[in-house]
Amino acid sequence: MKALITGASSGIGRDMARELAADGWDVIAVARRTERLHELKEEFGDRIQCVRCDVSRLEECKKLHEVIQPQKIDLLVNCAGFGLCGFFDETDLDTEVNMIETNVVAVHVLTKLFLKDFVARDYGYILNVASIAGFFSGPLMATYYATKNYVVSLTGAVREELKQQNSRVKISAFCPGPVATEFNEVAHVRFSAAPISSERAAHQALHGVIKGKPVIVPSLKIKTLRFLKRLMPDTAITRMCYHFQKKKQETGE
Repeated sequence: MKALITGASSGIGRDMARELAADGWDVIAVARRTERLHELKEEFGDRIQCVRCDVSRLEECKKLHEVIQPQKIDLLVNCAGFGLCGFFDETDLDTEVNMIETNVVAVHVLTKLFLKDFVARDYGYILNVASIAGFFSGPLMATYYATKNYVVSLTGAVREELKQQNSRVKISAFCPGPVATEFNEVAHVRFSAAPISSERAAHQALHGVIKGKPVIVPSLKIKTLRFLKRLMPDTAITRMCYHFQKKKQETGE
């Protein structure tokens, strides 16, 4: 079995690569930071194939598929992504556009290209790493929440299309809450609730996609939050998200 994982240099992506390699999978680890990828290769040897790719660039995504397609992967994990915190009129536009290219465009392009291969074989798994943010509007992280809404929506729509086509290809969205990774450091926020470990998140995500779960939510607290959204008006939920994100901002940010 062979998997391709973007964002494999750190966090959940790195721990997914570790778990799959330990379970006997061959893993194509994709990221911009090649030195971190080579640390994985030193750990697992030939089980890990390191590929440098900046998925925020459309042409590099297309080239990645072109190069990897002959290997006939069984599992695609779109894990690369990052966030940014601040009032929408104050956050940096170039950073936000790069976020959209990474969190949305790369997921869209790689999902489409590899899905075509999977559908032709009538076999394969796609795991799109989203967030619980994908079910809400997120003041102070407006662009990040919007990108994850896109991932959740796209994944659900493609899943239904596959079902209507009686395809055996499976696609899942992974929607965790806080996870102990570099994400908050990059986004300039701090956790306001206890995070789960990256290892636990990776394990539950992989277990869920192989079982064919449409949406994978790794903790009861986050499942409860998603349920509450159905009971409360959207304006109240959005206001709640604002106060939640406000608590996460670092002092002085």
